[in-house]
Amino acid sequence: MPTPTPAAPGSLPFLGHAHRLARDPLPFITSLRRHGDVVRIRIGPTPAYVVTDPALTRRVLVTDAARFAKGGKIIDALSVFFGDGLATVADGDTHLRNRRLMQPMFNKAHIATRGSAMIDQVRTMVGSWREGEHRDVCADMNDITLAAFLVALFGTDLPAHLRAEFTSLMPAIMKGTIRRTILPSWINRLPLPANRAHAERVAQLRALIDQAIDHRGRQEPDRASGTVDAPDRPAGCPHVAGAQDEAGLFTTLLTAEAGLSRRQLQDEAITLLTGAIETTGTTLAWTLYELTRHPEIERRLRAELAAVCGDRPLRQEDLDRLPYARQVLREAVRKYGPAWMVTRTAICDIDLGGHRIPRGADVVWSPYLHQHDPEYFPEPSTFDPDRWGPDRVQATRGSFYAFGDGRRKCIGESFAWIELQIILATVLQRWPNFRLASRPPRPQAVVTVKPDVMTMTYRSIVSSPES
Repeated sequence: MPTPTPAAPGSLPFLGHAHRLARDPLPFITSLRRHGDVVRIRIGPTPAYVVTDPALTRRVLVTDAARFAKGGKIIDALSVFFGDGLATVADGDTHLRNRRLMQPMFNKAHIATRGSAMIDQVRTMVGSWREGEHRDVCADMNDITLAAFLVALFGTDLPAHLRAEFTSLMPAIMKGTIRRTILPSWINRLPLPANRAHAERVAQLRALIDQAIDHRGRQEPDRASGTVDAPDRPAGCPHVAGAQDEAGLFTTLLTAEAGLSRRQLQDEAITLLTGAIETTGTTLAWTLYELTRHPEIERRLRAELAAVCGDRPLRQEDLDRLPYARQVLREAVRKYGPAWMVTRTAICDIDLGGHRIPRGADVVWSPYLHQHDPEYFPEPSTFDPDRWGPDRVQATRGSFYAFGDGRRKCIGESFAWIELQIILATVLQRWPNFRLASRPPRPQAVVTVKPDVMTMTYRSIVSSPES
């Protein structure tokens, strides 16, 4: 017989647990672990089943993935501006086809062709900061991650105004999206000012992405004639000498024989760029914050970087020789997300850990919840990069789901680690000293777990604590 699924306390008429998800989402989602392996909540009038056991989450994502389709309130809300991008498109032939088309963009050898251009872009931006000024860390990290990814995705010649406009739009769009995931659907359909503003911003975002695609397309060969602007460049080949700096990863899709439609190109570009700034930028901000709290970790990072690079700037080939930097970044990803709540939809009645999940129900899993599970991560609130060392990393297996798992695992994970290492190493090389200038930040759950405020100052000399 199925085990009765416990209901989370605190549900309100009409709203369900939406008020908790809006007011204190992280304490609420982590509190569900003490109620059972699967816990029923309500988002508005709609029930959802939160999986708190990481082994059962693996069943949802891997073992029984065919019975849990990509879907649910969060995916429905994200698809408003992702469209049918790889992150939100339904399981089936379209997802499989598009993933196979995009996979070559993210193999290690292909990413390596973009490393030098990304490093140059990051070094220029980090070097432009003024000594001692108070800087918004999240804004800086979002700007840098977006700029670096735009160089990787579209090439080095993308107009600067597109990057600036995209960055200015994204915070409001992400806030509007998470609002749509926690409120009843009937509220999102009303002609309210907030709903109209969200729709207008999504339309602006699509127009900007369209301009970026058009700009890149003008640099690519005409598919019918095989001609290119530069006569010495082989048609359709983005990997030859002299082409790599100007071309980008997106050229793989623009020159694919089984090409995507204009709408599909927009969807995939938006999906990739949104993931690039929202997850990577947030992770870097939290990493820098933790370094201000743990000078011994910062010293180890700087010592590793000095041993590999000496006094010269970072190079692409250095990244594999910085294992401690990867541990620090992995711990930041563990502690702060990047995503805190993800949904699937049961496509049939199914038994999950003895609990009956009805067909059509939303199934919720939380990387944040799993990555704060004390059974896998003792003292989960402690920032401890050594838990990812060779002698301890095995104990963490089974509860680290920051990039998902199974057939829908994030396609850009390898790229994300490379971009994170490049930016962190460049900040450390350029600025020997940085300090928190604001009060300690509080985590807030939007789509990622972001700091509510974080300001730092950067200096080119190491100052004493008294200065």
